[in-house]
Order: sequence, then structure tokens, then C-alpha cells
Amino acid sequence: MSWFAGLALVIFFSGLSYARAPLLAWIVTSVVLTVGFSFSTGIEWPVTLVSGLLTMILVLLGFISLRRKLISKPIFAWFRTVLPNLSDTEQQALDAGTVWWDAELFSGKPEWGELLKAPKPHLSDEEQAFLDGPVDELVAMLDNWEVDQDMDLPPEAWKFMADMGFFGMIIPKKYDGLEFSAQANSAVVMKLSSGNLTAAITVMVPNSLGPAELLLHYGTDEQKQHYLPRLARGIDIPCFALTSPSAGSDAGAIPDVGIVCKGQWNGERVLGLKLTWNKRYITLAPVATVLGLAFRVMDPDHLLSETEDRGISCALIPTDLPGVETGERHLPSGTSFMNGPTRGEGVFIPIDFIIGGEEQIGQGWSMLVQSLAAGRAISLPALSVAGGKMSALMTGAYARIRKQFSTPIAYFEGVEEPLTRIAGNTYRMDAARKLTLVALDMGERPSVLTAIVKYYLTEANRDALNDAMDVHAGKGIIQGPNNYLNAFYQAIPIGITVEGANILTRTMIVFGQGAIRAHPYLLKEMQAAKEPDQEKATRDFDRALFAHIGFTISNIIRAFTMGITGARLVRSPVQSPTAHFYRQLTRMSTAFAMTADLTLLVLGGAFKFREKISGRLADVLGHLYMASAVLKNFEDDGRPTEDLPLVNWAMRDSLFLIQNRLINVLRNFPIRWMGKVIKFIIFPIGHPYTEPSDNLGKRAARLLISDNPARDRLTQGIYRSCGEDAAGLVSCAFSAVLAATAIEKRIRAHYKIAVSIDNYEELVGQALDDDIINVDEAELVRNAQHLSRKVIDVDAFSREQVERKYKVKSSTP
Repeated sequence: MSWFAGLALVIFFSGLSYARAPLLAWIVTSVVLTVGFSFSTGIEWPVTLVSGLLTMILVLLGFISLRRKLISKPIFAWFRTVLPNLSDTEQQALDAGTVWWDAELFSGKPEWGELLKAPKPHLSDEEQAFLDGPVDELVAMLDNWEVDQDMDLPPEAWKFMADMGFFGMIIPKKYDGLEFSAQANSAVVMKLSSGNLTAAITVMVPNSLGPAELLLHYGTDEQKQHYLPRLARGIDIPCFALTSPSAGSDAGAIPDVGIVCKGQWNGERVLGLKLTWNKRYITLAPVATVLGLAFRVMDPDHLLSETEDRGISCALIPTDLPGVETGERHLPSGTSFMNGPTRGEGVFIPIDFIIGGEEQIGQGWSMLVQSLAAGRAISLPALSVAGGKMSALMTGAYARIRKQFSTPIAYFEGVEEPLTRIAGNTYRMDAARKLTLVALDMGERPSVLTAIVKYYLTEANRDALNDAMDVHAGKGIIQGPNNYLNAFYQAIPIGITVEGANILTRTMIVFGQGAIRAHPYLLKEMQAAKEPDQEKATRDFDRALFAHIGFTISNIIRAFTMGITGARLVRSPVQSPTAHFYRQLTRMSTAFAMTADLTLLVLGGAFKFREKISGRLADVLGHLYMASAVLKNFEDDGRPTEDLPLVNWAMRDSLFLIQNRLINVLRNFPIRWMGKVIKFIIFPIGHPYTEPSDNLGKRAARLLISDNPARDRLTQGIYRSCGEDAAGLVSCAFSAVLAATAIEKRIRAHYKIAVSIDNYEELVGQALDDDIINVDEAELVRNAQHLSRKVIDVDAFSREQVERKYKVKSSTP
């Protein structure tokens, strides 16, 4: 009887913890059990004693003033000593933006219904018409090879972009802008990227982190009225200068300064700033007419206040002012967009050139991180998804066109493997892109989630293009008008590097900031530690601390329970083939929340410097988010069964990676025995997740080498042509090859010889003579083989062309 009572005690309290019941429910349950045990025969005294002691502890915890004095106050004093010191820039980064689905993932108990209620991605009729009209027109007027050779877009393209409003997509209509949604902004960049990277990047910058974005949120009315219409109409070309040779990721170390002083402006002596700067990597700087500048304001003569260092600020500077240097160009890898350094020495500007005026002095870094919290989700993820979609479209088609050993190379398992990764990664990338844009259009500014899509989508693009290059082999490395892949490949480092280098983004932002911003209690505890009112601070800390303790205990119980049961008892919000994945993501969310909590508890302030552990936990959070996006995307698309191979591959790949990253965190846990205990709690009966199977991979890869709805959805939104441009030629050849396949099989079956680009004329003629095929069928085969040869061909140049282009002399006669 005693063992049964003990088991009942464990089950009751485990259930309360699993359900995250309030303290009152614990007290009532404990009192009822203790009283019941006391009056029951056959229950030995140790069980009753344990139950009674637990009841006493719970009752004492219910006396909040006593609890604060005996427990919370000493823990609070310790907490303040281990709390990491944050610089002003770090604190401003933490304060930037909002939390959204990342908070649900950190909770360990995500509310899937809330995610599924979020709107579907949507474009207005006006936005779709812009994509189908001006965007297609712009891509069609550009010859990628000529742009590369000229190192610039043609003048007519610059004029077209200005006339059609490409530079004003984020600017409201009352300032002559297009006022597009985040979805539309991303869709334009993605389509342009698939057609011409230089045009896409040229359009990206004015519509992301730059003068227009900052003016919209922080500019004075006068600044908005003057600059926004000019920016929208392309009269002014903007750039924004942040990076200095000695200050890249460490923005707090910006050496560029503006000294508060008085100077001459339009014939009057006014209060202003004398600026000195040296910036590099600034997109559009060589052609910019207005320069957004981040610098540190210094007031040595105390003309503004008694504080000398007024902090980082942002200003708008006409580039035709004396002392402003622009025009030199950097040559970013694989592209021809305008990028270069800018310098200034003793440039005087009035104080009202500061964005937002004098009141916004010192708020520059906060402005930038707030804007980056949203903007990071638009441009680079769109460019990355375009790379994935083009890799899927072109590599699948090329692998079906190209034959070796009389067989399309797509049917070799060695090629099938990278095709699978391209397909699955691209589906997951696009799902994450669209979900994050939905959040932006709902009014959220989810800084952690935007960092996730920036990092993981640019990295996935790198993986997809590496796989695409492997499949294309020699075709992919020979530059020229017929190479549709090399520019994407060479440009990979650009997305990896800008808007926060990926190493920094993964190891310091995704989890480092996410653990504080998205955690349900940690930020509240930190805020309490900074509260000057001691009574309020202790009260707030006590409330957050005991909620945090209950949260951690609950996650431990939940993680172990789901580990034992395989999460089979977890409710799924859908009854569909993906229901299993909702349960497994809930399980891994709980495991992540528990591991993150215990890691932070053990490491304290030292966690800031344990970037390997932080990076692995970032991978877990990133893939929890992207996998959530995959499930949401499948629902938004109406659960098409054709997409299930892509969904299943992406989900199984993410779960396998999440599992392995958690294992590696725990193998390297600072307290070894504790890491082993946590691992047992999460995986009590082994490791449940494996890599996607070969058969699943085959089904995903086959979607890329045939004409089907899943392939159309996967590649939707990129520029597609069937013409003489390199990418259009591949699409034409792919369609022609599919149309001729059955006919070629008939010829091969009759003559025991495969049709190829070398023998098709002879075989087709013979088949016509022998009435194996008719005239129309013969034309289909000839067209397919003719186009296949054109696709397979690569460019060659005369020695004179090469030497003239690169201004080199041959070392051979």
C-alpha cells in the first residue's frame, strides 16, 4: 500500500508540474494527500512524513513576505554579482524589436494554434501587378554578361528604376512612394535577384537599412518632407555608412566623430558639427547624392550639455558638400553593384542634419538596431531564397538534360543526393522567409527571428549553390554569357558578411540575445536587478524567480515524460500527415527550454564568452523556428500531397540536427555529470531521430526533374523565361527533353542505341525511314537534342578578348 501511495504522490505532483499548475493547486493537492495518507491504514509513516514536509514547504512558500526575506533576497544579491556587464550598444540591441514565435519556442510549450491563426502570405493586386510588370521589364532589359563586363547597370536601367519607383517601395504614398508590404518588398528583391544580382542589390539598399527607413521612424517633419519624395522618385540616391576599418561588428568602437561647434552655413553662423569619417564597404556610395552617416558626437566645449561624449548618432549629408569624398569603388565578389569607401575631413553640417534633430543625438545605435530588427528579414533572405530557387530550377533541369553513360545524370544516386538537399533546403528557406514577413506585416519587429533568417538562409543558400556547382561541374565554372550559376556562387560571401557577419550572428545574437529577450522570465529578473527601488526590485525579482523555478521544474518533468512516451500524448493542432512533427517539435522545444535554462544557470555571466555552446543552442532555436515555418507553410498551401516529400525531408533533417546539437551541448557541458543527467532526461530511451532516408530523398529529388505542381510551388516567385538568355535556354531545353522522352525511348528500344547530341540526326532520320516515328515526333527529338547541346556548351574567348578585358600580357608567344 505504501508503494502505491508513494507512486500516487509522484504522479500527482509530476502532473501538476507538467501542466504548470499554480502554487495554490500544489498546496491544495498536497494538503489533501497528506490528510488522506494520515487517516489511511497500510501506509507507512515515511510516505506520510514526506507528504507532510512537502505540504509545509509549499505553505511556507505561499507566505510571500517570508519567502522574499528568506529565499529571494539572498539569491537576488548573488544574482546581481553574476549578472554580465552589458555595454550601452549591447543593451540597446537587447531593447530593440519585439518577440513573437521565438517566445513560444523558449516557453517549451508552444501554442501551435496561435501560429496557425497567423495570416497567410499575401500580395495586393497592385503589388502583384508590379512584380508582373516593371520587375519583369527590368530583368528583361538586362544582359547579365554585359552588366558584368561594364561593371554597372546601363543608364536606361537606372532611369527605369527611378521612374517606376523601385527606390521607394517602403516609402508611403503621401511621399510619392509605393508603400509596399514586407511581403512585396521581399518578393521584388527575390525576383530581381533571380534575374540580375546587381539590380537586386541596387534596389535592396534604399529599401532596407538606410536613410528612408530611419527617416520614416525618427526623422523630423521637415526632413521627411524634403527627403522622402526625392528618395521615392530617385532624384536622390542614398547610401548608409556604418562600417569603419577599425569598427565592424563592434559598433561601439566607431572612431568617426562629429565635434559640436559653430560654423558658417548659408551666410549665417549656426550651431552644428564638424565631421571626420573613414568608412568602407558602403553600397551605392560611389553614386550616392545623400549619405547617411553613423558617428559619435563629442561636445568638448559643452555647447549642448555638460556631457562630452553624447554617443552614436546618425545624420544625412549631401555628398556635394566640401570635404566629402565618394566615387572610389570596391569590387564585391561576383557582382557589379556600386560599393565603395567614403571619407570626410572637417565637413561642417548644421545640427538639424542629424536624423530626428538635436533630440535624437546619442540615439543612433538604437535607431539602427531597431531598424535592423525588421530589415534583416527582407533583403538578404530574399536574395538567399532566390539562390535556392534558382539552384533547384536550374540544377534539376540540367541534371535531367545532361547525360552520361546514356542516362540523365539525375538518376545517379551521387547526383540525386545534392538534388535532394537543394530541394529540401529551398522549401525550408522559403517557408521561413514567408513566415517572418507575415510577422513584420502584422506589426512585429522580431529581432531574434530576423537574425535567424539572416543567418540560416544565407548559409542554406551557400549549401544549395555548392551542391548546384557540384552537379554542374565544368559547366558551372566557365564564365561567360552561357553561365547562369557562377555569379550566384561568387556572390555567396556578400550575404554571409553584411548586416552582421554570420559568425557573430550565430554565436552572439540568435541565442545570446534570444535567451534574454524571448525567455519568459530571465529579462524580468535582469530588469529587477537594475531597478533602483530596492523594495520594488526584490518584489519583482521574487515574482519572476519563483515563476522561473516552476518553469524549469515543469520543463524537466515534461522533457522526461515526452522522452519516455515519444511525445505520443502531446496534442497536435492538426489531423494530417504532419501531426507527428508538431508533437516532436513540442518535445524538442521543451528540451531546448530546459537545456538553455540549466546552461545559463551554470555559466552565469561567463555564458557570454562560451560561443561554441551558444552557437549550438542557436542552431537548435533556428531549426525549431524554421521547422515551425515548414509546418505553417504546408497548411497555408492547403496541404498539397505532392509537397510531402519536401516537408518530410525538411522536418526530419531539422529534428536530426536539433537532436545532435543538444547532444553536443551536453557532451561539452561545464559540469560533466550534470550534462549526462540532462541528456538522460531528454533522451531516456535513446536517440529518436535519424537522417532522412534514401527513399525519401529520392522522392524529393525526383520533384526537380519533372514538370509537376510541387516544383512549380517550390520555384514560384523567381524570374522565368524561355528565351536565348542562359537560364531561359535551360528551361526551354528542359521542356523539350521531357516532351521527347517517350519518343527517344521508342527509338532506343528499336535500335538498342540511346539518342544523344552526337547521333540524333542519324538516328532520327533512320527512325523516320523505318516509320518508327512521324515527322512531328522527329522534330521534337531534334529540338530537344539541339537545345541540350546549347545548354551543355560553354563559352570560349579569343586570347585578345581575355587580355584586353583583364589588361594582361600573355607569357607565351
